[in-house]
Amino acid sequence: MSGVLAVRLDGMGDVLLAGPAIRALAAGGEPVTMLVGPAGAAAAELLPGVGEVLAFDAPWVAADPVPYNAQQAEALIHDVGRVGPDHAVIFTSFHQSSLPTALLLRMAGVPRISAISVDYPGSLLDVRHLVDDDLPEPERGLSLARAAGFPLPDGDDGALAVRSPLPAPGLLDHLADYVVVHPGCTAPARTWPAERWALAVAALSEAGYQVVVTGGRAECQLTAAVSRGAPDAMDLGGRTTLPELASVLAGARVVVAPNTGPAHLAAAVGTPVVSLFSPVVPAVRWAPYRVPSVLLGDQEAACAGSRARECPIPGHPCLNGVWPEDVAAAVAKLMPAAGAAA
Repeated sequence: MSGVLAVRLDGMGDVLLAGPAIRALAAGGEPVTMLVGPAGAAAAELLPGVGEVLAFDAPWVAADPVPYNAQQAEALIHDVGRVGPDHAVIFTSFHQSSLPTALLLRMAGVPRISAISVDYPGSLLDVRHLVDDDLPEPERGLSLARAAGFPLPDGDDGALAVRSPLPAPGLLDHLADYVVVHPGCTAPARTWPAERWALAVAALSEAGYQVVVTGGRAECQLTAAVSRGAPDAMDLGGRTTLPELASVLAGARVVVAPNTGPAHLAAAVGTPVVSLFSPVVPAVRWAPYRVPSVLLGDQEAACAGSRARECPIPGHPCLNGVWPEDVAAAVAKLMPAAGAAA
């Protein structure tokens, strides 16, 4: 057996936030295989230090879990057994349990497993790490990596990062200066409706910014509606792979997005972020990491800490108290930092 298995069974943003810890594992010299949820596989492919990527749709993690059966467990056990890691490190958020994953990894024959666990793990964990939950997610992951015996090497500043070089964003060859607006989010509680985003695009255009609207293949209707906020806005909805999206974000002066994966991708390529941040999860953990940023949204709203996917408060006050003009002002505030980054 050889190598390390890094586990983060979540979406794109969570996988990107594990990046510094993955680099710590890779610095030990052993190959790193990453086990992720299906929505995080493309992000894992972008992380420095990752070799093979395995995908597993864990029913104890997914927001809309699929029915689970023994065949799925057997498939995961087979895949992990084929890789044959001698150590697994299970990265989780504060509200997740590492123990179901640890059980399956034990069944796959992994001899050493490290994870954060509030619950008593019995023989499922060799390193049971406890950590202050009021840490940014990248630092939480690095804390676990250190406890497992994988410190971040000298010269690595612990910031988010992706592999380079990124593909050239040919769709934007004629644009020298632009702001990205990424309106989509899998959790409706964390974003605006399309019509409010369109007004933000209009406000940015009126302030003199060229706007590029981005989104995934399932968000083409949304990006089309949002880009209609300004006649010269460019709609890239559904037209980029994840590496191409990273390249588009890297070329932007500022990225405007809710608390979702592309906001963390922007941080990973060093671009300042205006974050529409609903407090359903705490900003101390999930705000854009180690880049200039402005958080917009009432962080003391009644929904704070609820982890709600659908807004539980009539009128969505945490974000609907933010106006399109506030977005334009926040972008202007970040422009000096954007110039320094460029």
